[in-house]
Amino acid sequence: MPNLKTLQLRIRSVKNTQQITKAMKMVAAAKLRRSQERAEATRPYTVGMTKMLGSLAPAVANNEGAPPLIAGTGREEKVELVVFTADRGLCGGFNSGVIRAVRTRIAELEAKGKQVSLSCVGSKGYEVLKRQYADRIRKHYSGFGKDLSFDRIQEEISMDLLQTFEEGGFDTAFFVYNKFKSAISQELTWQRLMPIEVEEASEADDGQSGSYLFEPSEDELLGSLLPKNVTVQLFSAQVESDASEHGARMTAMDNAVRNAGEMINKLTITYNRTRQAAITTELMEIIGGAESLKG
Repeated sequence: MPNLKTLQLRIRSVKNTQQITKAMKMVAAAKLRRSQERAEATRPYTVGMTKMLGSLAPAVANNEGAPPLIAGTGREEKVELVVFTADRGLCGGFNSGVIRAVRTRIAELEAKGKQVSLSCVGSKGYEVLKRQYADRIRKHYSGFGKDLSFDRIQEEISMDLLQTFEEGGFDTAFFVYNKFKSAISQELTWQRLMPIEVEEASEADDGQSGSYLFEPSEDELLGSLLPKNVTVQLFSAQVESDASEHGARMTAMDNAVRNAGEMINKLTITYNRTRQAAITTELMEIIGGAESLKG
C-alpha cells in the first residue's frame, strides 16, 4: 500500500493537470466559436462557386481546347493527395483519423499502379506520414492555425498546386479534411480538387445544361474562375478543419477534466483509508504498550 506522502503528491499532481486541461478546454471553446462562425460564413460562397462551375463545366468539358482544370490531362497515373491536419495535438482522434484514411487511400492507389505524392497542411500529419512516406511528400505547409487567410492559402498552396498541375507533376488531385458538424462530431471528407467533378456537379444541377453565352470570353471567364475555385475549396477545407480541431480539442479536454476528477476521488478515498489504517495501527501500538506496562 502506498504511503501518505506519495498519495498526497499524486493527488496534487492530478489536480494541477486538471487545472491545465480545464484552461485548455476554455481556450478551445473560445476559439471554436470564432472558427465555427467563419466556417458557416464560408459555406454559402463555397457551395455557390461549386454550383456555378457545375453548371458551366458540362457545357465546355467536351469542347476542343477545354481547360485542363475541367477536361483533365487525359491521364490518371499521378495522384496528388492534399492532407489537412492540425499543427498541435491533444485533440482526440482528430489527426489520427485523417492519417489512417490517407494510409488506406495510398495503399489502394498504389495497388492500382498509381504514383502518389503528398502535400501536408499541418505539422501533425506531416510528422507521422514522413516516417513511412518521406519520399512521397512533395510539400509541407504549417502555421495556418495562427494565421489563416484566403490570400495566404492562395499564395502558398493554391498557386503551387496549380503550377505543379500545369507542369505535369500530377494528373489529378484530391484533398481530405475533417468537416465540422458540431463540437463533438466531425466528418472525414474526401473531395477531388483537380480536375473538377463535372458529372457529379451536373447531377447536382438536375442535369440542366445547355449552351451558354460568355461575357467576357469563355477563356477569360474560366481562366479566372477555375483557379479561384481551387483556392476557395482549399480555404473552405482549412476553415472546416480549423473549426473541427477546436471542437475535438474542447471535447478531449472536457473528457480529461472529468477523468482527472474521478481519479482525484479515487486517490482521496485511498488516502483516507491509508491514513485511517495508519492511525489505527498507531493506536493499537499505544494500547499494546500500555497493556505491557500494566503487566
